Parts: sequence; C-alpha cells; structure tokens
Amino acid sequence: MIEIKDFSFRYREGAAPVVEGVNLTIPDGAFVGITGSAGSGKSTLTYAMNGIVPHCYPGDFYGTVTVCGVDTCAASLTDISRIVGSVCQDIDSQIVTSIVEDEMLYGLENFGVPHDRIEARVGEALADMGISDLRDRVIASLSGGQKQKVAIASILALRPQVLVLDEPTAELDPASSLQVFRLLERYAREHGTTVVVVEQKIALLSQFADMLVIVDGGKIRFADTPANVLAHSEELLDIGVNCPRSTTLMNRLAAVGLYAGPVCKNVEEACEALLEVVA
Repeated sequence: MIEIKDFSFRYREGAAPVVEGVNLTIPDGAFVGITGSAGSGKSTLTYAMNGIVPHCYPGDFYGTVTVCGVDTCAASLTDISRIVGSVCQDIDSQIVTSIVEDEMLYGLENFGVPHDRIEARVGEALADMGISDLRDRVIASLSGGQKQKVAIASILALRPQVLVLDEPTAELDPASSLQVFRLLERYAREHGTTVVVVEQKIALLSQFADMLVIVDGGKIRFADTPANVLAHSEELLDIGVNCPRSTTLMNRLAAVGLYAGPVCKNVEEACEALLEVVA
C-alpha cells in the first residue's frame, strides 16, 4: 500500500534534512502508529505520504514515496487526495464551513460524488464516528473532541484507501482518545482502509496498531510489532519516547531474570504477569 524508498527531505528554509534515508513498507489494510520525540521528523514522514511535501512545503526531495502505486512527488495534490485522506493536528485550520452537514458535503461535492450517493455517504460517516446527532450543529459550538470527530468523519465520507492522521487525540481526554481509536480501528477493519496515525501516546498506539514506527533524528529507529518495539523501553526512553511505566517495570524484571513472559503493553497485562512472578 505504501512504499518509501531512500526518502530524505530538507525544507527550503532548513539547513539540514528533517528526514533522511528512510525506507519503510506499510502493507494494505495495516493500522500503523508513528511516534518519536518533538522535532524527530515523524510529521514530515506523513507529509510525504499525503503529498504535503513537496507540494505545499517546497524543499529538496530525494527518494520515492508511492501510495497505491502513485508517486506522491510526481502526482498532483488533487490526485493524491483521492487516495489519501488526511486529518491535521490543527483541526480549526482544516474546517472550512460553519455547519457540520456543510462540512461533510464540502469534500463530497468538490470530488464530484454523484448526488444520489451523497446522503448515504454523509449518514454512514457520521454514524461511523458516533456523531449523527451533531449533523445540524454549528461547528463553533462544538467541543474540541467533537470538532475532531467531525473532521475525521468528513474525510471518511470520501472513502479514502489510506487515512493519515496527525495527532488526532491531542486535545482529547483519555476516555475520548480511546473512543476515537476504537472507532478508527472498527472503520479500518470494516472497510479495509490503511490507517497511519502520528501520536505521542505510545500506550494508546500499542493497544491498536499492527506496527509501531519510532522516528529519531529523522531516521527510523524501530519499525515492528508493538510488543517487539516496547521490548526496547530503555532505548526508547533515551530518545525521548516514554513507554508505559508498567512496560518498563516488567522489562527490568525480565532483564534480571525475574520474568520470562511476553512484553506487557499495559497495566492489565503487567498485573497478570506480576501475579505469576510472585506466585
């Protein structure tokens, strides 16, 4: 689905590449979480997937990035957006209308979706995000979390093959963040959509992602299953990625020979493991 080969990018105003020598393959239908410390290049990596670089932010682009066989550097931003749906971190900058229903209609009408299919698309996307009751609401009256869901729903209505989200839960509380991830996971499973999420909450990513990608200094440090990545909790801490404390605890017990089970991704798994350790 997504093939990145020897990708490097330097913003025009930058002195050095933000991303350098990246190679990454994301399979069709995968749920991928990307994280790293601030300024590590994780957002730039996704910008190459949805064409924001080099089309919106010019600079020196090396290597190739293809999505569904489309070269994101050579194709137009319009053509890329028919394949890749994007949700920005700054939701207010993405919303272009004042009413939820109008926001849903905006992309559909601009993409020329036949009129007789629009109603079904709008209703399904709102239902998928659990916000059917917001359809007639003024967007300015919504909470940050509700705006986030509207923005995601407006992209889902376009039925992209790939969905790229940049910190979609940045303004959400833990319960709302979990709800958004559950909705994304269910949508991806039901529609076969490839989902790529940039997120600081590695524990949340580990719960839902098939693959975790850790970006450090513009390079990929790890790209593997959540369990295999979290096994390196000490290295992750050194590069500014905070693993769940329960994971770090169990990894340290494993390092001194007191635990030999699988990597614990959350408190629940750690509690079960500890019961075995002290038994």
